[in-house]
Amino acid sequence: MQTKKPVLSRGYLYQTIVLSTSQLVLAGCSNTMSAKLAESPASRPAYEKMAEHYLLNTSFTAQGQDERIRFVILHYTALNQTDSLAMLTGPQVSTHYLVPEKPQWRGGEPVIMQLVPENKRAWHAGVSSWGGWRALNASSVGVEMVNRGYTELSSGWRQWYPYTAQQIEAVSILLKDVIARNRIEPYNVLGHSDVAPLRKSDPGPLFPWEQLASKGIGAWPDQQVVEKHLAGRAPKQAAVVLEVQKSLKRYGYDQIPQTGELDEDTRKTISAFQMHFRPSDYSGNADAQTEAIAKALLEKYRQ
Repeated sequence: MQTKKPVLSRGYLYQTIVLSTSQLVLAGCSNTMSAKLAESPASRPAYEKMAEHYLLNTSFTAQGQDERIRFVILHYTALNQTDSLAMLTGPQVSTHYLVPEKPQWRGGEPVIMQLVPENKRAWHAGVSSWGGWRALNASSVGVEMVNRGYTELSSGWRQWYPYTAQQIEAVSILLKDVIARNRIEPYNVLGHSDVAPLRKSDPGPLFPWEQLASKGIGAWPDQQVVEKHLAGRAPKQAAVVLEVQKSLKRYGYDQIPQTGELDEDTRKTISAFQMHFRPSDYSGNADAQTEAIAKALLEKYRQ
């Protein structure tokens, strides 16, 4: 007949540890016993039971750590509601949150779809980078908005589709919560085009970044500081390309070339920046106003 091993409770283990310690003290120098007995509960090791096989000592905390979620990235789906939901619940692409074009409201609050918990990685950013960080799926929250994006016209121009007022209100409420809980910096509230400017254009020039910034969501330059850096130049006056490249790289667009040449990659990156901070003209030209906006943002957020 097998004899069952005794099951030791956590309380019994703790009593045994204390008893063993007391015995060692008595066997040694008696004048240290009073100090040990006077030890406060706060100085005792903090044990946490893990499964059935080991205990964790959580008495010490390393200084070298930071938040897993550092960014929030906004997208449009370029599809209608039904197709957006089908795509984002399939095996290829996903997002943490989906904001309908016309959200339902219950009790004065918008109904937003959560498709992936924030503690799991959603597949929304793809090949991406910002401020030296790569593969941003691992460190971001993805927010998709049902919006058709744009139609390419025969003239070569794009017809962009606007967001609804209800949708912007809903996404503002969502972002305030996500940003506060995850302590996301204003300059890390981004569009897909900011983190992948060579291949993406969402959320597009009709997304109201300035309106959201007025509610404390994301970054926006102070106009008087923009004027200071404009220094009397006409807004569309040509700027030194290398100065624009350097400023955008410092702000976060870390893949922009540093050649002083207005090549295709530079133009696309400047266009993404303009779409975010000067949507009235996102031609990709390296002009004085673009440089001034970039330097105003650096002064405000990246000192």
